[in-house]
Amino acid sequence: MPSSSVTLLSQCTIYPDKKSTIKSLKLSVSDLPMLSCHYIQKGVLLTQPPYSIDDFIDSLKHSLSVALSHFPPLAGRFSTGHDGHVRILCNDAGVQFVTATAPHITLHSILSHTDVPPCVKDFFTFDWLISYSGHSKPLAAVQITELTDGVFVGCTVNHAVTDGTSFWQFFNTLAAICKGSQKLPKAPDFSRDTVFDSPAVLKFPTGGPTVTFNAAEPLRERIFHFSKEAIGKLKYRANRGELISQEILGKQGNDSWKTVNGDTNGKITSVTGNGNVLNRTDEISSFQSLSAQLWRSVTRARKLDQTKTTTFRMAINCRHRLEPRLDPYYFGNAIQSIPTYASAGELLSRDLGWGADLLHKNVVAHDDKTVRRGVENWEKQPRLFPLGNFDGASITMGSSPRFPMYDNDFGWGRPLAVRSGRANKFDGKISAFPGREGNGSVDLEVVLAPDTMAGLEMDEEFMQYVSEMV
Repeated sequence: MPSSSVTLLSQCTIYPDKKSTIKSLKLSVSDLPMLSCHYIQKGVLLTQPPYSIDDFIDSLKHSLSVALSHFPPLAGRFSTGHDGHVRILCNDAGVQFVTATAPHITLHSILSHTDVPPCVKDFFTFDWLISYSGHSKPLAAVQITELTDGVFVGCTVNHAVTDGTSFWQFFNTLAAICKGSQKLPKAPDFSRDTVFDSPAVLKFPTGGPTVTFNAAEPLRERIFHFSKEAIGKLKYRANRGELISQEILGKQGNDSWKTVNGDTNGKITSVTGNGNVLNRTDEISSFQSLSAQLWRSVTRARKLDQTKTTTFRMAINCRHRLEPRLDPYYFGNAIQSIPTYASAGELLSRDLGWGADLLHKNVVAHDDKTVRRGVENWEKQPRLFPLGNFDGASITMGSSPRFPMYDNDFGWGRPLAVRSGRANKFDGKISAFPGREGNGSVDLEVVLAPDTMAGLEMDEEFMQYVSEMV
């Protein structure tokens, strides 16, 4: 399916329906490193609207104008002051709105392919635009593409303005307004009095930074689906059978929980299936178990030397890790990257639980002190985020199955699928999405070199957990 099957029809600028009351927002220690990254590109596949496509476009334009009044930074531009600080000028300069058509592309043709069809990449605008370009380009864009029997709504947002949490808050607010919902998601928090606010200055080369990886390298991209049951098996295996009883926890297919029996030290404990006492902080989560399996299988598919050091890098949300906590709807980037290392030989010679435990301990240890130490280290040496796979042995996990990617309805039902564009794709880039059926299911968008992908597809240890998309 050639990507040229998508034809652009129109382009315009959408402005907020109300003037911004915020003058400017300084980019934080967590925002600035993203200036060399591409804009975020995520969108949803929908069935045909119950009214004409022209009516939907008009409705979406109006809804976007209203949504921008709730998110004024997205309608602004960057400005670097004499002090070297980069700020978002909330000047109501507007965002780009694009309409396109792909009359020969069906919903089935997108959903039935093993690999993500190339045409999906043309459902987004601002391809390969790095976030530093926000000094002159819009900080966000929306593209609607009409298909044979459906539509795709693609949203592109500057990565130095939002992380995944803020992106989906904006996207879901846009959908709620378009639907005519009286109850919108909670208003964003634009406060900047946080640990991420810093006097440190990040200096840029003349002309601005460039992306830190080869965006033109040959790649394959595939969505792997994991059911709740498959992930449960992975979690059981990673924990070596030492799982907290589902009945005791009252859990329903996810790792979030509020109140369970606590001991005198404040640690939450319960009885495992083998009758042993297990601290909640000792239990390897479902997502850590899945990540460890991917780490093992990709490393095996790459056929690395046993002494080669491999890296599994995870982006984590710091909002709830800080003390005091940031508002869950803090608008901006509040993420840090956790690298976990292991030699290829040791990772593959040991069981799944060994690698999963490495990931688990790293995540648990990333507390308030660790977040603040990361900020201090960056302030000593301000730098851009080095996105890419520089040694051929790295995996970078982004996004999250906890993001509310399917909690949007433009007026006639939930999305059929979530897809992403060309942005920030390189060998070893993984993005985690919730499965459409929810209930703890997960989709992994896996981007690998063609030979590595072929090896992964032959890896029985990995593929036994993969199931058909629902």
